[in-house]
Amino acid sequence: MTVPRRKFGIWMATALVVGNIVGSAIFMLPASLAPFGWNAVLAWLITLAGALCLAWVFAELSRQLPNAGGGYGFMRLAVGESAAFLGAWGYVVSMWTANAAITIGGVSYLSRIVPAVGASNTASALVALGGIWLLTWVNLKGLRTAGTVQLVTTIVKLLPFAAVIGIAVWRLAATGGSTLPPVHAGTFTFAGATGAVGLTLYAMLGVESAAIPTDAVDDAARIVPRATMLGTLLSAVVSIIATCAVVLMLPAAEVASSKAPMSDFVATAFGGAAGWFVAVCAVVSCFGCLNGWLFLCGELPAAMSDAGTLPRWFGVRNAAGTPAQSILLGSVLTTLFTLLAYTRSGAAVYNFVVLIATATNLVLYLLCAVAVLVLMRRGTIGPSWSLRLVTAGALVFVVWAFYGSGWEALGWGAALIAAGWPAYVIARRAAARAAAVG
Repeated sequence: MTVPRRKFGIWMATALVVGNIVGSAIFMLPASLAPFGWNAVLAWLITLAGALCLAWVFAELSRQLPNAGGGYGFMRLAVGESAAFLGAWGYVVSMWTANAAITIGGVSYLSRIVPAVGASNTASALVALGGIWLLTWVNLKGLRTAGTVQLVTTIVKLLPFAAVIGIAVWRLAATGGSTLPPVHAGTFTFAGATGAVGLTLYAMLGVESAAIPTDAVDDAARIVPRATMLGTLLSAVVSIIATCAVVLMLPAAEVASSKAPMSDFVATAFGGAAGWFVAVCAVVSCFGCLNGWLFLCGELPAAMSDAGTLPRWFGVRNAAGTPAQSILLGSVLTTLFTLLAYTRSGAAVYNFVVLIATATNLVLYLLCAVAVLVLMRRGTIGPSWSLRLVTAGALVFVVWAFYGSGWEALGWGAALIAAGWPAYVIARRAAARAAAVG
């Protein structure tokens, strides 16, 4: 007997957005951004503008088309089934690779608390796999269990940022800004900002989280747009202030080599115990974020299966109403990406999976932005100049982010998206045979 699913309200939907955005990136990103200096600030400003444009796109699509079926449904209505499949499959691949990055970030901070965890890549990988499969079990228990874990971990993960922001404000007030590196001609460069955008965008992936599983949200037409904009804005403010404070107020070499840069920053003011507390919160944050993405790893493939663009196997739900087989497949592939990433060392482990996740996610962003323009032209959604302007901003940002991801990540992303095409062909042939028999 299948148990009726209890849906997300405003708080859980917002927690899904914040929880999926504020994960490992905000804690690990300072190490990746340290070489960029002030260009990291410029990249963040560009990313903030782009993320808010994208959030508005998803919010407006969700408000006007609450029954379309989320991000996949928006693309399907506007650009057709085949293109929608590529966008949605790219998003699925992005979740698998992002989950690997999130897990690596959580394990990196855990090594600050338990040094034996970081003693070798083998030890780190074993702990990472344990976290992936523990949260896989949580998600298999049902929507409400996963949602409760998401809400609690989101509250916990926001605790350290008051300390980080407070330290930054105190240092600026006490030193008159002398703790910041000097700004001079040549400080900001196009190449530097573009390279950093590929990383900062990863920290904002998730703006669409509430708009993907609209069937799991109560009163989606009202709640999804609010949760999308509120969650994106809160996440952006926290991420920008916290990461830039660490990048600009600690020596670049120290930040770049740190396995727990946020903890190191807090420890400089309050000692090792405070740094340990931040590390605990970072571990909770990362694995709470992993919980939210594992949830979407099940829901989106299930929605694609229901639409006939993935084999029916992906849509099979267990007694708790959870698409168990999609979740299990996602966890297996996340496991493989995590092991692959651990064949590298240092920041390269994290950056490798981050840039692949960004590149594959951008396909969905691009097609959903195009969907707004197409659907406005058709009269499916109400036209407005403000929405056109915001959508144009989102498109410019996405194209720039594609460029900033680099050729290696784009190559991996293209290959992984292409690998899903046989599943689409099998599903469409099965649907055609069923229609012929019917």
